[in-house]
Amino acid sequence: MIFRQLFDNVSGTYSYLLASRHGGEALILDPVLEKVERYCQLLRELDLRLVKAVDTHLHADHVTGLGKLRDRTHCVTIMGEQSKADVVAMRVADGDKMTIEGLSLDAMYTPGHTDDSYSYLMGDRVFTGDTLLIRGTGRTDFQNGSARAQYDSIFNRLLKLPDETMVFPAHDYKGDTVSTIGEEKRYNPRLQVRSVDEYVELMNNLNLPNPKLMDVVVPANMHVGLHQEELEKQGLALSARAAIESLGRPEVLLVDLRENSERERHGTLSGALHAPYPGIDESLRPGGMLREVAAATGRRIVFFCAFGERSAMAVAAAREAGLTNTAHIAGGIDAWKKAGGPVLPGETAGR
Repeated sequence: MIFRQLFDNVSGTYSYLLASRHGGEALILDPVLEKVERYCQLLRELDLRLVKAVDTHLHADHVTGLGKLRDRTHCVTIMGEQSKADVVAMRVADGDKMTIEGLSLDAMYTPGHTDDSYSYLMGDRVFTGDTLLIRGTGRTDFQNGSARAQYDSIFNRLLKLPDETMVFPAHDYKGDTVSTIGEEKRYNPRLQVRSVDEYVELMNNLNLPNPKLMDVVVPANMHVGLHQEELEKQGLALSARAAIESLGRPEVLLVDLRENSERERHGTLSGALHAPYPGIDESLRPGGMLREVAAATGRRIVFFCAFGERSAMAVAAAREAGLTNTAHIAGGIDAWKKAGGPVLPGETAGR
Protein backbone atom coordinates (compact mmCIF):
# COMPACT_ATOMS: atom_id res chain seq x y z
CA MET A 1 0.00 0.00 0.00
CA ILE A 2 1.09 3.58 -0.69
CA PHE A 3 0.43 5.86 2.27
CA ARG A 4 1.59 9.46 2.57
CA GLN A 5 0.88 11.85 5.43
CA LEU A 6 1.23 15.42 4.18
CA PHE A 7 1.34 18.54 6.38
CA ASP A 8 0.32 22.18 5.96
CA ASN A 9 2.20 24.11 8.62
CA VAL A 10 0.03 27.25 8.27
CA SER A 11 -3.20 25.56 9.37
CA GLY A 12 -1.69 22.52 11.08
CA THR A 13 -3.61 20.27 8.69
CA TYR A 14 -2.73 16.69 7.85
CA SER A 15 -3.79 15.39 4.44
CA TYR A 16 -3.50 11.72 3.52
CA LEU A 17 -2.79 10.18 0.12
CA LEU A 18 -3.74 6.51 -0.25
CA ALA A 19 -3.33 3.97 -3.03
CA SER A 20 -2.88 0.21 -3.29
CA ARG A 21 -0.08 0.28 -5.88
CA HIS A 22 2.04 2.42 -8.17
CA GLY A 23 0.20 3.13 -11.39
CA GLY A 24 -3.16 2.71 -9.69
CA GLU A 25 -6.05 4.74 -8.35
CA ALA A 26 -5.51 7.13 -5.44
CA LEU A 27 -7.61 8.91 -2.85
CA ILE A 28 -6.77 11.99 -0.79
CA LEU A 29 -8.30 13.02 2.53
CA ASP A 30 -8.61 16.67 3.69
CA PRO A 31 -6.59 18.40 0.95
CA VAL A 32 -5.52 22.04 1.46
CA LEU A 33 -5.89 24.51 -1.41
CA GLU A 34 -2.36 25.91 -1.15
CA LYS A 35 -0.85 22.41 -1.34
CA VAL A 36 -2.61 21.24 -4.52
CA GLU A 37 0.50 21.70 -6.68
CA ARG A 38 2.48 19.56 -4.24
CA TYR A 39 -0.18 16.85 -4.31
CA CYS A 40 -0.18 16.83 -8.12
CA GLN A 41 3.60 16.59 -8.19
CA LEU A 42 3.51 13.64 -5.81
CA LEU A 43 0.82 11.95 -7.89
CA ARG A 44 3.08 12.22 -10.94
CA GLU A 45 6.12 10.95 -9.03
CA LEU A 46 4.23 7.94 -7.69
CA ASP A 47 2.47 7.33 -11.03
CA LEU A 48 -0.97 7.57 -9.44
CA ARG A 49 -4.36 8.64 -10.79
CA LEU A 50 -6.40 10.62 -8.27
CA VAL A 51 -10.00 9.43 -8.46
CA LYS A 52 -11.45 10.66 -5.14
CA ALA A 53 -10.87 13.69 -2.91
CA VAL A 54 -12.58 13.69 0.47
CA ASP A 55 -13.18 16.24 3.23
CA THR A 56 -13.97 14.80 6.66
CA HIS A 57 -16.06 17.92 7.41
CA LEU A 58 -16.56 21.56 6.44
CA HIS A 59 -13.29 23.11 7.57
CA ALA A 60 -13.07 26.51 9.29
CA ASP A 61 -9.30 27.04 9.32
CA HIS A 62 -8.24 26.46 5.72
CA VAL A 63 -9.74 26.53 2.24
CA THR A 64 -10.29 23.03 0.91
CA GLY A 65 -8.41 21.73 -2.11
CA LEU A 66 -11.42 19.72 -3.33
CA GLY A 67 -12.46 22.09 -6.09
CA LYS A 68 -9.00 22.71 -7.48
CA LEU A 69 -8.12 19.01 -7.41
CA ARG A 70 -11.35 18.23 -9.25
CA ASP A 71 -10.49 20.82 -11.90
CA ARG A 72 -6.91 19.52 -12.23
CA THR A 73 -7.53 15.77 -12.10
CA HIS A 74 -11.29 15.31 -12.77
CA CYS A 75 -11.55 13.37 -9.51
CA VAL A 76 -14.80 12.75 -7.61
CA THR A 77 -15.31 15.12 -4.66
CA ILE A 78 -16.83 13.54 -1.56
CA MET A 79 -18.31 14.69 1.75
CA GLY A 80 -20.89 13.39 4.21
CA GLU A 81 -24.56 13.69 3.36
CA GLN A 82 -25.04 16.24 6.16
CA SER A 83 -22.60 18.71 4.59
CA LYS A 84 -23.78 22.25 3.81
CA ALA A 85 -21.35 22.51 0.88
CA ASP A 86 -23.29 23.54 -2.22
CA VAL A 87 -22.38 20.58 -4.42
CA VAL A 88 -19.99 17.71 -4.05
CA ALA A 89 -20.06 14.89 -6.56
CA MET A 90 -20.81 12.15 -4.04
CA ARG A 91 -22.23 12.18 -0.51
CA VAL A 92 -21.67 9.30 1.88
CA ALA A 93 -23.68 8.16 4.89
CA ASP A 94 -22.77 6.24 8.02
CA GLY A 95 -21.82 2.68 7.11
CA ASP A 96 -21.08 3.38 3.45
CA LYS A 97 -17.92 1.99 1.92
CA MET A 98 -15.69 4.40 0.01
CA THR A 99 -13.64 2.37 -2.44
CA ILE A 100 -10.81 2.78 -4.90
CA GLU A 101 -8.83 0.07 -6.65
CA GLY A 102 -7.53 -2.27 -3.94
CA LEU A 103 -8.66 -0.21 -0.93
CA SER A 104 -11.90 0.30 1.00
CA LEU A 105 -12.73 2.79 3.77
CA ASP A 106 -15.78 2.55 6.02
CA ALA A 107 -17.57 5.86 6.62
CA MET A 108 -18.40 6.56 10.27
CA TYR A 109 -20.66 9.51 11.07
CA THR A 110 -18.97 11.13 14.07
CA PRO A 111 -20.63 14.53 14.67
CA GLY A 112 -19.72 16.89 17.46
CA HIS A 113 -16.93 19.10 16.18
CA THR A 114 -19.36 19.99 13.38
CA ASP A 115 -22.68 18.44 12.43
CA ASP A 116 -21.16 17.00 9.24
CA SER A 117 -18.05 15.36 10.72
CA TYR A 118 -17.05 11.90 9.48
CA SER A 119 -14.26 9.49 10.34
CA TYR A 120 -13.00 6.80 7.95
CA LEU A 121 -11.87 3.36 9.07
CA MET A 122 -9.43 1.42 6.91
CA GLY A 123 -8.21 -1.82 8.42
CA ASP A 124 -5.64 -1.03 11.10
CA ARG A 125 -6.13 2.75 11.02
CA VAL A 126 -8.84 5.35 11.40
CA PHE A 127 -8.84 8.87 9.98
CA THR A 128 -10.67 10.89 12.60
CA GLY A 129 -10.85 14.37 11.07
CA ASP A 130 -11.22 16.86 13.92
CA THR A 131 -13.37 14.57 16.07
CA LEU A 132 -10.52 12.84 17.91
CA LEU A 133 -7.12 14.51 17.94
CA ILE A 134 -3.86 13.29 19.43
CA ARG A 135 -4.22 14.08 23.15
CA GLY A 136 -7.16 16.31 22.37
CA THR A 137 -10.57 16.59 20.72
CA GLY A 138 -12.02 19.04 18.22
CA ARG A 139 -13.75 22.11 19.61
CA THR A 140 -17.55 22.00 19.61
CA ASP A 141 -18.57 25.66 19.85
CA PHE A 142 -19.41 26.53 16.22
CA GLN A 143 -20.82 25.07 12.95
CA ASN A 144 -23.62 23.33 14.85
CA GLY A 145 -21.08 21.57 17.04
CA SER A 146 -22.23 19.64 20.08
CA ALA A 147 -20.13 18.39 22.98
CA ARG A 148 -22.82 15.84 23.79
CA ALA A 149 -22.81 14.49 20.22
CA GLN A 150 -19.02 14.42 20.21
CA TYR A 151 -18.92 12.43 23.46
CA ASP A 152 -21.16 9.83 21.82
CA SER A 153 -19.03 9.80 18.65
CA ILE A 154 -15.83 9.30 20.61
CA PHE A 155 -16.84 7.06 23.50
CA ASN A 156 -19.49 4.98 21.74
CA ARG A 157 -17.94 4.77 18.27
CA LEU A 158 -14.21 5.50 17.99
CA LEU A 159 -13.10 4.16 21.38
CA LYS A 160 -14.94 0.90 20.64
CA LEU A 161 -12.34 0.17 17.95
CA PRO A 162 -9.46 -2.17 18.88
CA ASP A 163 -6.83 -0.49 21.08
CA GLU A 164 -4.12 -1.06 18.48
CA THR A 165 -6.03 0.87 15.79
CA MET A 166 -3.85 3.75 14.61
CA VAL A 167 -5.36 7.24 14.87
CA PHE A 168 -4.59 9.71 12.08
CA PRO A 169 -6.27 13.10 12.73
CA ALA A 170 -6.82 16.03 10.36
CA HIS A 171 -4.87 18.41 12.61
CA ASP A 172 -2.04 18.57 15.07
CA TYR A 173 -0.29 21.60 16.52
CA LYS A 174 2.46 19.93 18.56
CA GLY A 175 4.22 17.81 15.95
CA ASP A 176 2.60 14.46 16.75
CA THR A 177 1.81 12.42 13.65
CA VAL A 178 -0.01 9.30 14.83
CA SER A 179 -1.48 7.74 17.94
CA THR A 180 -3.59 4.69 18.76
CA ILE A 181 -7.04 4.22 20.24
CA GLY A 182 -5.46 2.61 23.30
CA GLU A 183 -3.09 5.55 23.84
CA GLU A 184 -5.91 8.06 23.59
CA LYS A 185 -8.02 6.12 26.07
CA ARG A 186 -5.18 6.25 28.59
CA TYR A 187 -3.48 9.59 27.99
CA ASN A 188 -5.87 11.98 26.27
CA PRO A 189 -6.73 14.47 29.05
CA ARG A 190 -10.15 15.28 27.59
CA LEU A 191 -11.17 11.63 27.73
CA GLN A 192 -10.52 11.20 31.45
CA VAL A 193 -14.09 12.13 32.31
CA ARG A 194 -16.62 10.11 34.26
CA SER A 195 -19.77 11.11 32.37
CA VAL A 196 -21.15 12.87 29.32
CA ASP A 197 -22.15 15.82 31.51
CA GLU A 198 -18.58 16.22 32.73
CA TYR A 199 -17.34 16.18 29.13
CA VAL A 200 -19.94 18.76 28.09
CA GLU A 201 -18.90 21.05 30.95
CA LEU A 202 -15.23 20.68 30.01
CA MET A 203 -15.84 21.49 26.34
CA ASN A 204 -18.21 24.36 27.06
CA ASN A 205 -15.56 26.12 29.14
CA LEU A 206 -12.59 26.05 26.75
CA ASN A 207 -13.15 29.70 25.73
CA LEU A 208 -11.12 29.38 22.53
CA PRO A 209 -10.86 32.24 19.99
CA ASN A 210 -12.40 31.60 16.57
CA PRO A 211 -10.01 30.49 13.79
CA LYS A 212 -8.43 33.60 12.28
CA LEU A 213 -9.84 33.14 8.78
CA MET A 214 -13.12 31.48 9.73
CA ASP A 215 -15.35 34.20 8.22
CA VAL A 216 -13.58 33.80 4.87
CA VAL A 217 -12.85 30.08 4.87
CA VAL A 218 -16.27 28.69 5.78
CA PRO A 219 -18.16 30.51 2.97
CA ALA A 220 -15.42 29.53 0.50
CA ASN A 221 -15.68 25.88 1.52
CA MET A 222 -19.45 25.94 1.09
CA HIS A 223 -19.07 26.79 -2.61
CA VAL A 224 -16.95 24.09 -4.21
CA GLY A 225 -19.42 22.94 -6.87
CA LEU A 226 -18.96 23.15 -10.62
CA HIS A 227 -20.85 25.89 -12.44
CA GLN A 228 -23.18 23.69 -14.47
CA GLU A 229 -24.94 26.74 -15.99
CA GLU A 230 -22.26 26.92 -18.68
CA LEU A 231 -23.34 23.56 -20.09
CA GLU A 232 -26.94 24.78 -20.19
CA LYS A 233 -25.87 27.80 -22.25
CA GLN A 234 -24.17 25.44 -24.71
CA GLY A 235 -27.26 23.24 -25.01
CA LEU A 236 -25.48 20.35 -23.33
CA ALA A 237 -27.72 20.07 -20.28
CA LEU A 238 -31.27 18.84 -19.80
CA SER A 239 -33.37 20.11 -16.94
CA ALA A 240 -34.82 17.39 -14.74
CA ARG A 241 -38.27 18.06 -16.26
CA ALA A 242 -36.95 17.78 -19.83
CA ALA A 243 -35.07 14.60 -18.90
CA ILE A 244 -38.23 13.08 -17.42
CA GLU A 245 -40.11 13.85 -20.64
CA SER A 246 -37.37 12.12 -22.67
CA LEU A 247 -37.58 8.90 -20.65
CA GLY A 248 -38.14 5.94 -22.95
CA ARG A 249 -37.41 7.78 -26.19
CA PRO A 250 -35.42 5.49 -28.51
CA GLU A 251 -33.02 8.24 -29.60
CA VAL A 252 -31.83 8.86 -26.00
CA LEU A 253 -29.50 6.61 -23.98
CA LEU A 254 -29.30 7.39 -20.27
CA VAL A 255 -25.92 6.57 -18.71
CA ASP A 256 -25.64 6.27 -14.93
CA LEU A 257 -22.18 7.31 -13.70
CA ARG A 258 -22.73 6.54 -10.01
CA GLU A 259 -21.22 3.71 -7.99
CA ASN A 260 -23.11 0.57 -7.02
CA SER A 261 -23.51 1.73 -3.42
CA GLU A 262 -25.26 4.92 -4.59
CA ARG A 263 -27.53 3.03 -6.96
CA GLU A 264 -28.50 0.55 -4.27
CA ARG A 265 -29.32 3.31 -1.78
CA HIS A 266 -30.96 5.88 -4.06
CA GLY A 267 -32.26 3.81 -6.99
CA THR A 268 -31.76 4.45 -10.70
CA LEU A 269 -33.66 5.20 -13.88
CA SER A 270 -35.41 2.81 -16.21
CA GLY A 271 -33.28 1.61 -19.12
CA ALA A 272 -30.14 3.38 -17.91
CA LEU A 273 -26.76 1.92 -18.83
CA HIS A 274 -24.34 1.72 -15.90
CA ALA A 275 -20.85 3.11 -16.58
CA PRO A 276 -19.18 4.24 -13.32
CA TYR A 277 -17.42 7.58 -13.65
CA PRO A 278 -13.86 6.45 -12.71
CA GLY A 279 -13.76 4.44 -15.96
CA ILE A 280 -15.15 7.18 -18.21
CA ASP A 281 -11.93 7.86 -20.13
CA GLU A 282 -11.45 4.19 -20.98
CA SER A 283 -15.10 3.87 -21.99
CA LEU A 284 -14.81 6.82 -24.39
CA ARG A 285 -11.65 5.61 -26.14
CA PRO A 286 -11.80 3.76 -29.48
CA GLY A 287 -13.13 0.31 -28.66
CA GLY A 288 -14.58 1.52 -25.34
CA MET A 289 -18.15 0.63 -24.40
CA LEU A 290 -19.74 4.09 -24.66
CA ARG A 291 -17.94 4.94 -27.88
CA GLU A 292 -19.04 1.67 -29.48
CA VAL A 293 -22.65 2.07 -28.30
CA ALA A 294 -22.78 5.64 -29.62
CA ALA A 295 -21.36 4.59 -32.97
CA ALA A 296 -23.61 1.54 -33.32
CA THR A 297 -26.89 3.18 -32.32
CA GLY A 298 -26.52 6.88 -33.10
CA ARG A 299 -28.37 7.63 -29.88
CA ARG A 300 -27.70 10.75 -27.84
CA ILE A 301 -25.88 9.85 -24.65
CA VAL A 302 -27.33 11.65 -21.62
CA PHE A 303 -25.16 11.23 -18.55
CA PHE A 304 -26.47 11.51 -15.01
CA CYS A 305 -25.04 11.11 -11.51
CA ALA A 306 -26.03 12.20 -8.01
CA PHE A 307 -25.93 16.00 -8.34
CA GLY A 308 -24.65 16.72 -11.85
CA GLU A 309 -20.94 17.08 -11.03
CA ARG A 310 -19.63 13.85 -12.53
CA SER A 311 -22.01 14.05 -15.48
CA ALA A 312 -20.83 17.58 -16.30
CA MET A 313 -17.24 16.34 -16.33
CA ALA A 314 -18.30 13.35 -18.43
CA VAL A 315 -19.79 15.65 -21.08
CA ALA A 316 -16.49 17.53 -21.25
CA ALA A 317 -14.55 14.24 -21.48
CA ALA A 318 -16.85 12.99 -24.25
CA ARG A 319 -16.38 16.15 -26.30
CA GLU A 320 -12.61 15.91 -25.88
CA ALA A 321 -12.86 12.32 -27.14
CA GLY A 322 -14.82 13.47 -30.22
CA LEU A 323 -18.33 12.44 -29.07
CA THR A 324 -20.42 15.56 -29.53
CA ASN A 325 -23.92 14.08 -29.30
CA THR A 326 -23.95 14.07 -25.50
CA ALA A 327 -25.60 15.97 -22.65
CA HIS A 328 -26.23 15.58 -18.95
CA ILE A 329 -29.09 15.94 -16.49
CA ALA A 330 -28.51 19.17 -14.57
CA GLY A 331 -28.63 18.51 -10.84
CA GLY A 332 -28.50 14.75 -11.33
CA ILE A 333 -30.87 12.21 -9.85
CA ASP A 334 -31.35 14.54 -6.89
CA ALA A 335 -33.05 17.08 -9.20
CA TRP A 336 -34.86 14.27 -11.03
CA LYS A 337 -36.46 13.06 -7.80
CA LYS A 338 -37.40 16.59 -6.73
CA ALA A 339 -39.15 17.03 -10.07
CA GLY A 340 -41.18 13.86 -9.44
CA GLY A 341 -39.37 11.59 -11.87
CA PRO A 342 -39.85 7.81 -11.54
CA VAL A 343 -37.04 5.85 -9.90
CA LEU A 344 -36.44 2.12 -9.80
CA PRO A 345 -35.78 0.78 -6.28
CA GLY A 346 -32.24 0.10 -5.19
CA GLU A 347 -32.46 -3.67 -5.11
CA THR A 348 -33.29 -3.60 -8.82
CA ALA A 349 -30.62 -1.02 -9.55
CA GLY A 350 -27.89 -3.10 -7.99
CA ARG A 351 -28.34 -6.06 -10.37
